[in-house]
Amino acid sequence: MKILYVGVDIAQASFDGVAWCKRSQRQIYHYVNETAGYRQFAERIETLRKAEGAEAIHLIVEPTAGYQTGLLLFAYRRGWLVTQVNPLQVRRWAQSAGKRAKTDVQDALMLAEYGERMQPPPQEEVAAELQALDLLLRRQQDVKELLQSERNRHFNLQHHPHLPDSVRQSLQRTIEQLEQELNQLEKDIETFLKCHTYLDDEQRLLRSIPGVGANSVLPLLVLLHRFRAITSGKGTAKQLVAFLGLDPVPYQSGRSVHRPSFISKKGDKMGRALLYMAALGGVSGHNPLRTFYRALVDRGKPKKVALVASARKILVWAWAVFCSRTPFVAVPQPIT
Repeated sequence: MKILYVGVDIAQASFDGVAWCKRSQRQIYHYVNETAGYRQFAERIETLRKAEGAEAIHLIVEPTAGYQTGLLLFAYRRGWLVTQVNPLQVRRWAQSAGKRAKTDVQDALMLAEYGERMQPPPQEEVAAELQALDLLLRRQQDVKELLQSERNRHFNLQHHPHLPDSVRQSLQRTIEQLEQELNQLEKDIETFLKCHTYLDDEQRLLRSIPGVGANSVLPLLVLLHRFRAITSGKGTAKQLVAFLGLDPVPYQSGRSVHRPSFISKKGDKMGRALLYMAALGGVSGHNPLRTFYRALVDRGKPKKVALVASARKILVWAWAVFCSRTPFVAVPQPIT
């Protein structure tokens, strides 16, 4: 099937779209980032698709602070193929090809050429309820961080000899308001899960995994759903580990150059931190995760390395539970 690859560089107010053409002249357009711009973009791209004799349109986009959400939703509704690529990976690919220019149009052209030459697989759309849950969790995390910051300020200033009462009262009011907001968000998330029972069932299954608790289960659930959409349901546990940047990277050259392995850290930083904290709590109990962790430590592995391996083990277990839709069952695991 012949595909017309279209690169899009998007910003808050506008976006540039470039199609990688062979038969006709390269098309460059500038659009407003709203419904009217999406429609103009679609009309011109569909016309170009017919001129090129292509059967499908494949949109190549970099994730940009959520500005791409509206356009991607529009593209999915029209039946276009969509891939959100890793910006660092595409930039390194462009540098390897000797491309140095950096403008909005050049970025869109680079994405279109990357799509045509590398042909990345299209990604499924993440369900609307998963996107909503993700936004709820992100807002909850934002409020938690704000609340902790205000509590720290209050603690650091409470013994200051010249602290005005107005400042103390302001801090107390802000802390109380943030606590109320956090409680409301927790209720909203509970209500949301009751309205989407399949998500509630899935998070209960994930809670059967050692180390997965109340703080980590829902972000982990969103992560698993997003990975399944990106891989169109064909992803493996090994790919998931690499997707999150927990894959080991050996460093060796000849006989004389050999350094300790480290993880790639090419995925979601917050996701890695979440799993690390889950592993830190999980290895303190009496469960298969602690057995795995202690076996590594007894073999001479540093505790931090063993914790990272335990975080990776939680992720692999979570993917197995998520795919099989069955609770975690402890089975003998080889130590790797």
